[in-house]
Amino acid sequence: MRRQFRSFLVITTEFIQQLLFCLPRYKLLNAIKSQWLKIMGAKIGKRVIFYPHVWIAPGRNLIIGNDVDCALGVLITTSGGVTIGDRTLIGYRTQILSRNHIIPPENQPIFGAGHRDNPINIGQDVWIGASCIILAGVSIGDGAVIAAGSVVTHDVPGNTVAGGVPAKIIRKR
Repeated sequence: MRRQFRSFLVITTEFIQQLLFCLPRYKLLNAIKSQWLKIMGAKIGKRVIFYPHVWIAPGRNLIIGNDVDCALGVLITTSGGVTIGDRTLIGYRTQILSRNHIIPPENQPIFGAGHRDNPINIGQDVWIGASCIILAGVSIGDGAVIAAGSVVTHDVPGNTVAGGVPAKIIRKR
């Protein structure tokens, strides 16, 4: 019975969040979205913009600075911890994934192998292009630019431009 109630609460919370985060990015609605995330355990700065269809789950272990812009369709998993610095732009359909499945040894089932959480730290004044994937355990330094479509598997130093699959340093800014 307790398990069913917990499942009901999780699904209801997801449903409410989905309804809330499909709303447009009006100032009042962004304030309501920020308040929702704070209720879920996040720390949200001022003037954060959430375009429609942003998905952030579960919300706890999330710190977002001031003047951050999360474009349409951004997905952030926060179980491992995610910190996003001030004045950061996150492009359309970007995924920031602080949790990943554990790959078990050969002949052991994948289902039920568990998860590994690792924090993601994104500095200030960072621009993450559209459709990027930022994987667990990565740090992106202040002033970095991540080219559209990149998969970031390793740390990116500040004031550099990185891109590709996997992302590599292209040049200094």
